Amino acid sequence: MRSSPLKPALFACAAVLGLAATSALAQSPAPQPYPMPPKTEAPQDTPYPGLLRVQVDATDLDHHIFRVHETIPVAKAGPMTLLYPQWLPGNHGPSGPMKNIGGIVFRAGGQAVPWVRDPVDVFAFHIDVPAGATSIDVDFDFLSAVTGDEGRIVMTPEMLSLQWINLAMYPAGHFARRIQIEPSVRFPDGWTPFSALETSGKEGGVVHYKAVDFDTLADSPMIAGRYARRIDLDPGAAVPVNLDVIADRPELLEATPDQIEKHRTLVQQAYKLYGSHHYNHYDFLFSISDRMGGSGLEHHRSSEDGTIPDYFTAWAKNPASRDLLPHEYTHSWNGKFRRPADLWTPNLNVPMRDSLLWVYEGQTQYWGFVLSGRSGLLSKQEALDALAATAATYANRVGREWRSVEDTTNDPIIASRRPQPWLSFQRSEDYYSEGQLVWLDADTLIREKSGGKKSLDDFAKAFFGVEDGNWSEVTYTFDEVVAALNKVEPYDWAKFLNDRINTVAPKPPLDGLARGGWKLVYTEAPTDYFKSTEARRHSTDLTYSLGLVLGKDADITQVQWDGPAFKAGLTIGGKLLAVNGIAYDADRLKEAITEGKKGGGPLSLLVKNGDHYKTVEVDYHGGLRYPRLERIEGTPDLLSAIYAPKK
Repeated sequence: MRSSPLKPALFACAAVLGLAATSALAQSPAPQPYPMPPKTEAPQDTPYPGLLRVQVDATDLDHHIFRVHETIPVAKAGPMTLLYPQWLPGNHGPSGPMKNIGGIVFRAGGQAVPWVRDPVDVFAFHIDVPAGATSIDVDFDFLSAVTGDEGRIVMTPEMLSLQWINLAMYPAGHFARRIQIEPSVRFPDGWTPFSALETSGKEGGVVHYKAVDFDTLADSPMIAGRYARRIDLDPGAAVPVNLDVIADRPELLEATPDQIEKHRTLVQQAYKLYGSHHYNHYDFLFSISDRMGGSGLEHHRSSEDGTIPDYFTAWAKNPASRDLLPHEYTHSWNGKFRRPADLWTPNLNVPMRDSLLWVYEGQTQYWGFVLSGRSGLLSKQEALDALAATAATYANRVGREWRSVEDTTNDPIIASRRPQPWLSFQRSEDYYSEGQLVWLDADTLIREKSGGKKSLDDFAKAFFGVEDGNWSEVTYTFDEVVAALNKVEPYDWAKFLNDRINTVAPKPPLDGLARGGWKLVYTEAPTDYFKSTEARRHSTDLTYSLGLVLGKDADITQVQWDGPAFKAGLTIGGKLLAVNGIAYDADRLKEAITEGKKGGGPLSLLVKNGDHYKTVEVDYHGGLRYPRLERIEGTPDLLSAIYAPKK
């Protein structure tokens, strides 16, 4: 093709324009950071003048809406910042449900006051208090989840869970403990409410509660239900402990005398362990439901405990649900009274640091199962089988090769407790149950070195049992934990903990089992406890054979990193349709795994993933494998001593 005579001229023009543009760009200043707004006023340890009041209408069950009206006294006109709680205790992260807040209106003297959300600190609201105003009224709706994929369901036609930490704002510039607030709630007619808060009266269907500081309000959730029962767990005691139960149906409230006695024994065994209490009364706020979302959240004088509806009525089938109450109860001592120094904050909008959660949660996980065994909530065999399940999880946690336990304490902030695709590789909050194994290691070591004269019980009493009756907070550091351990049994505890917590350590943390006289083995039949866990989660758990877990609809919910299923190309989100050419069911898959142990070709699985279907060949011939513990002959049985009730 011949070139156009215009092209050289066009090229020349383009070159000139390009040089001009380059010159212009060269003369333009490079971008610089745009100035940040002023930081939110830091909290000071000074009292806020006046008494706040918050009123909640919790009767809109159809729409799952809590309607909030709050009155905040003000001493002067001018700029003011109000905060919605962001960093939630027990969540260990910035999980305040701001997305559920709607219809925010500020008023003074009945007139609307404009507000601006801080563009950086989005949990802060800025207003200008008008001249002559003595208070600011705040109205908003808390739009709780309507379906499970939006979050935890906290309202049903039969019950509700009310968390004050989600239903009130507070003024910036003060420690939360220096702000006084008086709450009240309108509940549905005929419902029974329970809370650690103390009532001051009832008027026209509204329950009024005594004024408390904002920290205490945030730490004092409530439950209420159409079908409710209170069980006294320490009859005649000067310091009451109650099991406050709400259920979907009245017959689910029927606990046997033996079941009640086990819960009462839990209280007494906790007192024998810690030698103290850190509350003026305690309430287990216990919802048994498959309609309201489950929960397990610690508070100083109460705990939010939500589990299966047949907790009492199908007792023998559900041992995997019975460590919940001992765990959350232990938190009254460990986590609420004694609290890591970098985790305690002066208000609910100062960032938390979670570096000692392996003490806060890890040792609580340990004592939760120990108290389950000592109280009879779990039999000795069930407690051992639960420990076997935990040991197997961390014996196969391949993420240990790159990530320390201590680094997982950042997970509530990094991952916000969302599901993760490769749990065994990524690790997720392993400070809980790997922490449990570390504290078992410490307990058995103390028992061994002291000739059975000392144990981790002595640490618990000395560290968490101080200042009987005090229900404020006493903080601690790593060095204080080490010093307390050394007072129980001299040892290089700093190295012990650093090696197991702060170091990347591929070796599974099973020394406590061996020193305790037991070893982890795998058999072809699951323990009753393992079957209970499967039933509770509606799952088929083949982690230690094929390396996957299936949900109730044959969805693949977990895949073990580098396991047989992983190597065959399976991943979370797939759906298993057929096994060796025949429609899937759980028993058929298990039979095929057992048959594969005799030899022959690989297991053939038809899998649907999105719009794609494929047949996957899994070359596995190891048979079914389920964890359990087995005695090491000729060694002291320390585990039985650990789970034995204290006299």
